[in-house]
Formats: sequence, structure tokens, C-alpha cells
Amino acid sequence: MNKLEKKRGQYGKSALIAALHYVIMLGIILLYMIYVDPSGWILYIPQNLNMLLFMVLCIFLLYVAVFGYYSFENFEKLASVKYMNAVYVVLELCVAISCIMGQSIHLYARPIALMGLLCLFLFSKREAIFWNFIIAIMLFIVDTYTNYEPTMDTAISSGSDLYFSLVTSVTVGLIALFIGSKTKTRFASVMLGIPVTLLLEVIIVLLRIGQTDFFSPEMLRLFGYGAIGGMSSVVFFVALLPIFEKIFNIPTTYRIRELTSSNAPLMRKLKEEASGTFNHSLVVAQISEMCAAALGEDSELARAVALYHDMGKLSRPECFTENQAGYNLHDELSPELSADIIRSHAREGYELILKHKLPKIFADVAVQHHGTLPIKYFYYKAQKMTDGVVKIEDFSYPGPKPDSKLAAIVMIADASEAASRAITNRSVENVEKIVREIIEERLDLGQFTDCDITIKDLDTIKKTIVSSLTGVYHHRVKYPAIKFGREDRIEKGNNL
Repeated sequence: MNKLEKKRGQYGKSALIAALHYVIMLGIILLYMIYVDPSGWILYIPQNLNMLLFMVLCIFLLYVAVFGYYSFENFEKLASVKYMNAVYVVLELCVAISCIMGQSIHLYARPIALMGLLCLFLFSKREAIFWNFIIAIMLFIVDTYTNYEPTMDTAISSGSDLYFSLVTSVTVGLIALFIGSKTKTRFASVMLGIPVTLLLEVIIVLLRIGQTDFFSPEMLRLFGYGAIGGMSSVVFFVALLPIFEKIFNIPTTYRIRELTSSNAPLMRKLKEEASGTFNHSLVVAQISEMCAAALGEDSELARAVALYHDMGKLSRPECFTENQAGYNLHDELSPELSADIIRSHAREGYELILKHKLPKIFADVAVQHHGTLPIKYFYYKAQKMTDGVVKIEDFSYPGPKPDSKLAAIVMIADASEAASRAITNRSVENVEKIVREIIEERLDLGQFTDCDITIKDLDTIKKTIVSSLTGVYHHRVKYPAIKFGREDRIEKGNNL
């Protein structure tokens, strides 16, 4: 199958997913209409059929806009069944919660910042902005063309309130996600309820100027509804985020920090059973984090995938140099068997990470960080032991090659750390030469053909790694071999 046919197949699959969730959304809206008027919804539909068909068309156009957005902005995400299911489920759940709270309590009591905050942490800021507009328009359409009846005691028309709700949803949602992008802990996320609520209250005042007295009972009720809307946005966000993290296995900022803690199960096991690999992974993680930051990539995610890149060595930690203490098992094995053991750690890491239900990108980097590179040490050893032809393929990793910048970064950082550790003179010039040769070798062997990394990116990675490694393995002043006894310390103290 060529690339064009594959892409067409992915478009078709994505279109089917969108169609399925479009039907689910219409089902949610129908259930909402039944909830609003359990006895009269059957009569309402035939009496307002043209209006409802127009609503169905408007929602269909919104789904077309979503499909177009991902087609042009990020086709890889559009082609991911799990990712698009997660996006649509978040939308459906937020619409359902907002509709029920809007009908049961008040329009301003809706958790209008919920969609933006969930998308911000589950997906990205760019997508959160897009989805904030989508849900605001979606709710406006549903309220306008269904049998929605505003629950309020004011003389203001329901139409005006719907427009007020639209403006409030867009404004508060956008500002909430911008504020939320600065939070770094789950506790800070809980505290988001305060600025979101205050912002909503200010907007209520601005929208009601000249229509409702500031100290009137109606304005006080609106303030109360606004407080419910602001705080419920954060309460639902904090409650739902871990559920979506777990169900769809999404590496949010919070989950990444939990997984990179030394108390995380696999990290603790690596530290206890393969301390050399653990220390190597720490340095590679530090280097990868700096490289990702220099390229504008997710530095926290880069650090996390680097920490897990050698998890496959847990199956046979004693077979890897960094975990050996004098005795080398490979001295007693054939080069072919040694090569099999060494290259198996990439695939075993992939399987181990998926077995523990960690984010798939962790597993992808683990299996890709050696690409299809040859294991040169055992290849050369095999050549010396035979007069026949030794196939390089028999001593190479099976792949796949890196398909992302993070995997490419870890590939280079992993080799650079190991190579620099093996030399005694770690001057800037020597380290720079090693890193340059590592990158050039991988370029010559076509290891970066499946990822969108550029020569400029590789140059930035080289400079960052050289700076990082010379900092990690910096020169130390040699201490003089002088020993002080207890009498020397007492005499020195008396002289003072």
C-alpha cells in the first residue's frame, strides 16, 4: 500500500469516527430535550421540525470544521483512533454537564471553563483555544433551537441571556485556559476556581450594567450563579482529568511528574535492580530535557521518555556494562548471542512499558532509540572469530527508526552520554568531536528519515549536548594528599 492509499484509508477511518460521535451528540441533545420536558418533547419535535433540522445541520458543520482543523493542523492526531475518541468524548461530556446545569440551576451556573481546561491539560493550548470556541457555539445552538427554557426571574428576554452566555463562555473559557497554562501542580489547579469565579463575576456585572441594579436581589442571585459556574468548572476539571488520563493513557503534565518520581514503580525497580542503568538514564534525561527546550519541544515529556528509554534492561541487567562489577558475562558468550541479548532490550522495554499501561510515547521511544543501528562491538568481535562473511544485519537492531523529534533526541543523547563516559579527557573539543561523529553516523545510516528533524535542529542538539556533558563531567581540582589527625584539629582550634 502506497502512502496516498494509506492516507485515504486514515481519512476514511477518521470520518467514520467523526460520524459516530456526531450521532452520539445528537442522541445527547435528544436526551436533554426529554430531560427539559419529559411529557411535551414528543409534540415539540414535529411542531418545530424545520428549526430542529437546521440545528442538526449547524452541528454537522461544526463537526466538519473539527475534521478540517485536524486535517490541516495535525493529521497524525486525526489518524489516531484513541486520540480522536478522547477529544469527542470530552466534548460530549462537557456539553451534557453544561446543558443539565444550565437547565437545572441557571445559564451562568454552567462550568463554562471546563472544556478549555480539560483540553489544555489533555491535549495542547492551541487545541484548547479551538475547542473553547466549538463548545461555546455548540451550546448556543442547542439552547437556541431546542425546547430550552431559562430558569430565571427577570424581565430580560431569554434571547439576550443566550447571547450573554455565548460571550461569557468564550471569554471566561479563553482566559481560564491561559491562566491554567501557568499552573504546575494539582493543588494550583484547584485554586484556579478563584480567578475563574472572579472573572465570571466581573463579566456578569459588565453585561448587566443598565439592566439590573447592582445591589438588587436579582444581581446577588446572578453573582451566586456565577460562583457556581466558576467553581464547578474547576471541581469537574479536577475530578475528570485523572479519569481521562487513565482511560485514554494521556501523558499530562501532572501524570508525567508522577511517573518520573523515584517512587514510581518502574523507576524504583530500575534504581534497585539496575543502578548503573538508572544513573545513565538520569543523565540522558537531563540532556534530553535541555535539547527539547532548545528546540521548543515539550521538555518535561522529553525528560520522562528518556528516563524510561532503557527499561528493557531490567530483564537482564547484568548483561549491560554499566551494571557490571568486574565480571563480564559476554566473555563467555558467542558474539551472535551477545548481540541478541543487547538488542532485545529495545523490544522488551516497549513491551514492559505497555504492560504497565504507561503512555505509548514512552514505549515508542524505548523501541526506537537505537533505530536500525549496528552493534559494532560484537560485529567486530564476530569478524575476528571467523574467516567467513559476517552479515551486518545479524548484528543490528530491528528498528523501527525514530519517528519523532523526542525519539531522535534520546537516540543522540543516549549514545553521546555513553561515549563521553568512556573517555578520560572530556574537554569541550573532545566531547564536541564525539557528539558530531555520533550525529553524522546516524545521518549516514538514515536513522532520521522517518522524523521531521532538520539539520538546524541537529546542530542545536549537538551544541546543547556538548554544553550539558561538559557540565556533568566537568574538571575537578585534585585535592592534595594531606591527612589531619585529631591533634592537628585541636592545635588549629587553639591557635584561633
